[in-house]
This record gives sequence, structure tokens and C-alpha cells, in this order.
Amino acid sequence: MRRDVISSLLAIVTITAVFGLGYPLLVTGVAQVAFHERANGSKIERDGKLVGSRLLGQDFRTPVVDATGKPRIDAEGNPVLTPGTRYFQPRPSTATDYNPAATAFTNLGPNSKDARDTFRANLERYLGLERRYDAGLSARRVPVDAVTSSGSGVDPHISAANAAIQAHRIASVRRLPLAQVQKLIADNTDGRFLGVLGEPGVNVLELNLALDRIAS
Repeated sequence: MRRDVISSLLAIVTITAVFGLGYPLLVTGVAQVAFHERANGSKIERDGKLVGSRLLGQDFRTPVVDATGKPRIDAEGNPVLTPGTRYFQPRPSTATDYNPAATAFTNLGPNSKDARDTFRANLERYLGLERRYDAGLSARRVPVDAVTSSGSGVDPHISAANAAIQAHRIASVRRLPLAQVQKLIADNTDGRFLGVLGEPGVNVLELNLALDRIAS
């Protein structure tokens, strides 16, 4: 029995050392050497300041202010936000303020009344923001990612069709040639994985940073 206990303890110590310490350190070391940027979260820095990650969506809304210049507050005490017209907007999010620490999906089925009402409200907001800059915009032209959230709620990409619609607003508000904005979209579009999987996506954070570089 004593020998069995000693053998068991040695096995526990050995397995813990190899798989609980050695293997994680090995994988971490390889990742830091071979994929340093991605292993650390694909962070984006500008002028030495961390501005985000190319893997996470961000909130590009701005507070709504009243006649006195003070931010409006909703019934729950949170500031009322509205999409910033100078920036491309990400897809709707179920995560509070696009917080990556609280990612979530709606968990609503295709026959859900709540899902229908949510998508309808998102569509109305999208048309209300974009139609003034694109008079021919109709509900049929609005891509699905403009009114639905992703599985995580913090997807950093929008579709090329969504970006193309928003380009009219950006060009008008920033007084840029539409062709220049469209080129920025193309420069910040990620292709299909391995050339065949998925759909091309436009990284909103990188696109907005490119816009600010033009302004500066």
C-alpha cells in the first residue's frame, strides 16, 4: 500500500509539472516568439497610446447633450448615446458598450417577437442615420449585419456592403471625395480565410484610424 501511495504521489507531481507548468510555458514561449503580436491580443497603438485591438469592436457613439450642454441621462442613469457621424459605425452589440468582458448573444429564435422588434428598431435607426446622405437607400438595400449583432457582440468587422453605404455619410461629413473613402474601405478589408472561407470584412477600428490620419 505504501508503494502504491508513493507511486500515486509521484505520478501526480510529475503530471502536474509537465502538463500544468511545462506545457503551458512551452506553448506561451512559442507563441511569444512566433506570433508575438497575435499572442498579446493584436493590440493597436497610435503615438505610443493603446487605442484598441483589431480583434474587438468598439463603440463609436457620442453622448447626447441637452440645451445646457450637459449629457442626457436615461431612466437607468446611463448617458444617452448617438452614433458619431464622422466615424464608421460597427454592427449592433448585445454587450454593454461593446465591453469585451461581457460578450453575449441575443439567444432569440427566428420566431421571437423580441428579435423582430429589436431588428426593426435597429433598421429604423440605421436608415435614420444613413438615408439623409444616401437618398436612394431603402430597407431592402440594408445588409443584415447592419441590424443584427454577432455571436460575441464585439465583432470588429462589418460587411463591405455596410461600409459602402456608410461611405456616403463619411464623405459628406468629413468633406472628402467619395472615391477616397471607398479606397480606404478597400485598404482595410480583410479577405476570405484561405481565400475561400467566410466573407470579406471591413475592420471598423482600423478604418476609423485611417480616417483620422487623413484629418491630421
